[in-house]
Amino acid sequence: MYPIRAVVPCRACLSGEDLDWLGGGRSVSLALGLMTTVEVRPGAASDDGAEDGWQREVWAFLRARLAGLAPRPPAVTVRSQAPSASGLSSSTARIVALFRAFADAALPGRRLSDATITQWAYEFEFAVFNGGGMDHLAVVEGGALLLDGRERGLPAVRDRLEFPEGWRVVVVDSGTRKDTGHHIRDVRAQLASGDPALASYRSAADEASGRVWEALRGRDLAALGAAMSDAHAAMRDHQGMSTPLLEELRAVALRSAGLPLKLSGAGGGGALVGVCPADEVAGTVERLARALGVSHPGARVVPTAAAPGTRREPVPVAGGQMKGS
Repeated sequence: MYPIRAVVPCRACLSGEDLDWLGGGRSVSLALGLMTTVEVRPGAASDDGAEDGWQREVWAFLRARLAGLAPRPPAVTVRSQAPSASGLSSSTARIVALFRAFADAALPGRRLSDATITQWAYEFEFAVFNGGGMDHLAVVEGGALLLDGRERGLPAVRDRLEFPEGWRVVVVDSGTRKDTGHHIRDVRAQLASGDPALASYRSAADEASGRVWEALRGRDLAALGAAMSDAHAAMRDHQGMSTPLLEELRAVALRSAGLPLKLSGAGGGGALVGVCPADEVAGTVERLARALGVSHPGARVVPTAAAPGTRREPVPVAGGQMKGS
């Protein structure tokens, strides 16, 4: 039998980290063309001990919901273009790709809906990390999403846009890993105690998300950079999500390439993202890589484009409308 393949993008958060699960605030996600590919060989069982924890656990989750699955998962090959533990949701992309490839292999001639894959992947990760659903929606639906957060369950898709074809995303991987689990525990404790710093962050981040979305809608790159910078400042000043190293990388990018950068994802490390015109991306990357090679040789510059995602069904948005994929 031919291999079954699932290809899933990662995502950048342009504004509103944590608001997808804090509730009462907006966040903006963007699917990126740094892809995770899972290839399943139907009929070929994995070797003893060959599958990793995610593969075993996703398969066990599916076995509890789909009749007739074998005790062990089929053989799998996984490849990812996204840096790991970087705030670009590479782990969610891997999990979603495993769900899709395993389901397609287990149900020949029948396809589980994208909504089911998204919901199951969210439930699977929530049980481990107790976080939100932005990542799952972002990598399945693609493009740019404006989300309304909920304290429990997937956030509501308020609006959706395709990223301008004339823009590109520049990722600066700091080379430092983030710790999302620790961060989520701390923020949930803030939420339970009514910490005013969290309320201030939620207000500032929600306002920045609104301006990020209007800049995307208006194709205003300067306004987008300013709004993303304010979203980063809210993360740093109200919640301490940034680090001295990340601030140094932002300063180098602005000084050497005129590129405003924003941290994507929480957890005290990971990657920063910026947006520039497509016809300037090569020069921007060259100047930034040259400058970082001198000051921060552990950092890596990765240019990419937005990704349309893998959804094949209409996208529900707040208010009951449907938007085509």
